[in-house]
Amino acid sequence: MKAYTADSIRNIGIFGHGSEGKTTLTEAMFFNAGGIERMGRIEDGTTVSDYDPEETKRAISISMSVVPFEWKGTKVNVIDAPGSFDFYGEVAEAMALADSALILVGSVSGLTVGAEKAMALCKKHSKPRMIVINQMDREHANFDKVLGELVGGFGPSVAPIQVPIWEGGAFLGYVDLITLKAYKFDGKGVKETDMPAGLADRVEELRGMLTEAAAETSEELMEKYFSDGELSQEDIVIGLNAGVAAGDITPVCCCSSLQNLGVVTLMDEMLRYMPTAAACAPRACVNAKTGEPTQLTPDKFAAQVMKTVADPFVGKISIMKVFSGTLTSSVAPYNTREEKAEKPGTVYVMTGKSLTTADRIEAGDIGAMAKLQLTNTGDTLCDASVPVTFEPIAFPKPCISLAVSAKKQGEDDKIIAGLRRLTEEDPTIVIEKSMETGDVLVCGIGEAHIDVTCAKLRNKFKVEAQLADPRVAYRETIRSSAEAEGKHKKQSGGAGQFGVVQMRFEPLAEGDFEFVNAIVGGVVPKEYIPAVEKGLREALVHGVLAGYPMIGIKATLYDGKYHPVDSKEVAFKSAARLAYKAACIKASPVLIEPIYRYDITVPADYLGDIMGDMSRRRGRVIGTDPADEGTTVIAEAPLSEMVKYATDLRSMTQGRGSFTSEFVRYEDVPANIAQKIIEQAKRDEEDDE
Repeated sequence: MKAYTADSIRNIGIFGHGSEGKTTLTEAMFFNAGGIERMGRIEDGTTVSDYDPEETKRAISISMSVVPFEWKGTKVNVIDAPGSFDFYGEVAEAMALADSALILVGSVSGLTVGAEKAMALCKKHSKPRMIVINQMDREHANFDKVLGELVGGFGPSVAPIQVPIWEGGAFLGYVDLITLKAYKFDGKGVKETDMPAGLADRVEELRGMLTEAAAETSEELMEKYFSDGELSQEDIVIGLNAGVAAGDITPVCCCSSLQNLGVVTLMDEMLRYMPTAAACAPRACVNAKTGEPTQLTPDKFAAQVMKTVADPFVGKISIMKVFSGTLTSSVAPYNTREEKAEKPGTVYVMTGKSLTTADRIEAGDIGAMAKLQLTNTGDTLCDASVPVTFEPIAFPKPCISLAVSAKKQGEDDKIIAGLRRLTEEDPTIVIEKSMETGDVLVCGIGEAHIDVTCAKLRNKFKVEAQLADPRVAYRETIRSSAEAEGKHKKQSGGAGQFGVVQMRFEPLAEGDFEFVNAIVGGVVPKEYIPAVEKGLREALVHGVLAGYPMIGIKATLYDGKYHPVDSKEVAFKSAARLAYKAACIKASPVLIEPIYRYDITVPADYLGDIMGDMSRRRGRVIGTDPADEGTTVIAEAPLSEMVKYATDLRSMTQGRGSFTSEFVRYEDVPANIAQKIIEQAKRDEEDDE
């Protein structure tokens, strides 16, 4: 494929809900452009853009992929994005690569959450878009019903440019609402035909919608429309182009990607309405040295890595979009985050999983390099003489954590090393070790997201991981005061050990632990006082009920005894531990659990479900606040009841809900639940023995 300049390049992302035909549409376009001899099938795992073993196994897109092709003198980079919400990090990467978007909706399923989210992302990032009503070959396909839902959901900016032609329940062609010509599919493309008489009224109605949308893009067109009551075909196209570029109009067309009906026309419409890379606003950047906003220098290389692929054979593959200058194999890309230059390397064009060597990648195009040592997703690569940094990619934050370990003993280090490699590929996966419980946690956007990550460990790095619910960081404390003596005496041959302490333990209002030295008269020499405190701090790690750390305790040493010869630090450490255990058992010990605050944003229709569910989780709703996407419910709940809340919230709200959380305090565990936790802790201790 020859090198194209920005005025002949279109970067078009395909977005929408899962199972709406995004990958099949990509496959049909690639086939029509001559990229493949026959269309692959998702069910067979033979499509160009779904190539990962897990994508084949699950029959869904998991990773964003780029499929470039040439169409009528233009290079089109189609970016196939996953539809599953678990893989929305890939959607963020696809949105950063794309200059414009096709939003797919099903002819039967209609307006979905995935389409709503895609539209919201397009508006947020100012991306021109078209809507494609796909799967027109399906039984019960209903173009008019879906169009009504689109207008109801997105407003009058939705403007149909086609009307389907049906005959005997089959999708046979369409009427072009701009030219008012009818076309039927003939196996290879389309041929002009007479407009069906029964469509005339509907065509006139929708043509009116289209004309009004085009007229509203400028005062000149609006005046023409008011004076003539109509616009010419040329004026409609001018208005549509202006409206699409500004994000004020969303054209709607129809096709069947599976049967490859209407896809060639869609490809032509993409060239007509989707802007070239040259026509798109440049990505915001700052001077890497000063941090001040700046403009790109057209002849100086600058690119941003939008995705990283961890290939066990090729190594790390960095997929990047070039925003200025030219990338060639002689360029040593300067990484502004690391403030170091990478070595020059081979430049590639990536088609699905296939790499093809390229002489150069021009500004506006998408390319790749392999084995960049310093560079991660989101990094800026540029000419060292004009260092810039592009705005970061806005990735969704992880909202679910599971404990991960190796199935085979001794392979934990391999698991962690593999996961760290995969975080290069997927920035929405976070690996951390809980200081509270010692669990290694893999944090992601959903359970399927984490499952797939573990499957990639197996497929790419040949190591098996197992997942479990993370342990909750319970604590123990006391609710009353108690005193006890701790006596350590050892005099059976050799040097003796002797130490006695009298101590008082009481609840501490603030803080985890406070030690008070109230000794008078030297009954415990001052050189042994630090040993008493040290012994207590070591003992507090294991509570007296279930072995969880003890917090909220004030310990006062007020009396004791020593031996001038046998007393040693170790004796007083042991004595302190004995006093701790004896006193805390008498001081009304309780198990306490972490309470988190949750800010849960949902459409208003789901408020009742969210509040009822929170009550079932032993939570309490504090209040509500209006939000851009509905209403935010502010609640507090025990962490133990919210481990998989991300999955449950998605189910309750059909994917429309989101939440953030933060720790606020500890509270007593209800007695019946505490008893179960204590009994389980004792069983675990016996098993360990």
